[in-house]
Amino acid sequence: MRIDIISVLPELLEGPFAHSILKRAKEKGLLELVVHPLRKWAVNEYGQIDDYQYGGGAGMVMMCEPLANAIESLSGERKYAEVIYMTPDGELLNQQMANTLSLKENLLIISGHYKGIDERIRGHFITKEISIGDYVLSGGELPAAVLADAIGRLLPGVLNDETSALFDSFQDGLLAPPVYTRPAEFRGWKVPEILLSGDPNKIADWRHDESVKKTGERRPGMQQD
Repeated sequence: MRIDIISVLPELLEGPFAHSILKRAKEKGLLELVVHPLRKWAVNEYGQIDDYQYGGGAGMVMMCEPLANAIESLSGERKYAEVIYMTPDGELLNQQMANTLSLKENLLIISGHYKGIDERIRGHFITKEISIGDYVLSGGELPAAVLADAIGRLLPGVLNDETSALFDSFQDGLLAPPVYTRPAEFRGWKVPEILLSGDPNKIADWRHDESVKKTGERRPGMQQD
């Protein structure tokens, strides 16, 4: 799988992609992550990629020409299943969306900045708009990293335990159950006996019941099994 990201500040994405699971995915050749500086397609020698908005108002807007040229240039090299714009007013990212996107071959992500991108780009190039929450950040780089991480960890072979992602919160409409590790007793706080029983069926039932309980308490609006 390949994910291309267009960014005003590509250096903001160096850290998230240089460690942990995404680093492992790249090293295994399972995920190719390429960040493109938008200023490569700037409209002049000064590196301009934004301008004042028509009608007045505070905040600069990312211009049509650099974005259109960047998208068309990259799309000429490969076909993208989705051209995604990270924006607070997009569709809220969830596990089901990450699952679906992880099945695609090529994705292009646009990291917004300033006051956002010219609406004409959204109307003519963007195929999917995604938000990571109802709040505003300084730019779309962190949301792009969140999306890439949510997708990348689902690729077959990325996680050491292939079943790990199947039991994440939200995969089956439920929150994940509580987890415990050694020692079996710490400061008088004990691990539930059922987890020490060695009976996989009883443990599976306990985990499901705990997931249902937690979901009902913390996310009562979520679908439950």
